[in-house]
Amino acid sequence: MIPGVTLRKLARLLAGCAALAVAGAAQAGTSLASSRFCDRAQELTATEQDRLLRFAAVVREELAASEGSVALISRSGLDLARFGIRYSHAALAWRHDNDNGWSARQLYYACDEGRPRIFDQGTAGFAMGTANPSLGYISVVKLPAESVPPLRRALLDPVRVQQLLAGRYSANAYAFSLKYQNCNQWVVELLASAWGELAAGGDLRARAQDWLRAAPYNPAAVDVGARWLMLGSIFVPLVHMDDHPPEAIGTMQLAVSLPASLEAFARQRLPASERVEICHDGRQVVVHRGWEPIADGCVPGPNDRVIALDDTPHDSR
Repeated sequence: MIPGVTLRKLARLLAGCAALAVAGAAQAGTSLASSRFCDRAQELTATEQDRLLRFAAVVREELAASEGSVALISRSGLDLARFGIRYSHAALAWRHDNDNGWSARQLYYACDEGRPRIFDQGTAGFAMGTANPSLGYISVVKLPAESVPPLRRALLDPVRVQQLLAGRYSANAYAFSLKYQNCNQWVVELLASAWGELAAGGDLRARAQDWLRAAPYNPAAVDVGARWLMLGSIFVPLVHMDDHPPEAIGTMQLAVSLPASLEAFARQRLPASERVEICHDGRQVVVHRGWEPIADGCVPGPNDRVIALDDTPHDSR
């Protein structure tokens, strides 16, 4: 973990790096709603904690089985089902030297400081960060081993990591603006710096975005769907509209980096990448392989692996 970051401090971080935090906050209607995103720590029962730890163990097993030492990992966070969004928060996970476990490096909004920061988190902590203790999803994209070395070097380069960090956070940051950044935008810009072999420097973010445009990288087109949701930026400090092009605001289609767009980009650049989706519904863990999403509600398909949370593993194959 990056020095100075304690569990207590992590508990005060914004848990869901959601592209449309405005959805819930605008419904609340006042700036008080924004504080709720910085006060998301919830008390888990002993049973919930035990189940989430078992869920995290399956995630850890899947990472351990990777041939490479870096993976794109995403989790469900705030409930964005109304926008057709399952995953809201992405990170890059790396295997420690000597095969001593994995950690996830990610951008969080540090509520105490009012700015984005980079934090490292173990697999269990990342998996337990899903918003709903009764239903959670993790997606892992395993990158081909031969593609990993430059990405690993970039990910573990402290200078580069900070050069790619914006000074201001916006949950719905426009993907091609330097004004703000959200967690997923930081990840895709780091991918760009590695895959584009970009030199370090104070303008690294700008060059990374230029490279992404040319790649081409296609951020998610989030259909806000209601004009009143656009007004959320008036009340919620974590949501901004002044970085989005006027035509996007007019059509209520915001170009935002989401885990789904990062996964599609990784698949486009590295077709040999493999995707594994792991979910739990409080009763069982389901492991689903492939690029097609697992059914809503964590319902297993005919070829999915099912692990009961009562320690009785079985397969539906």
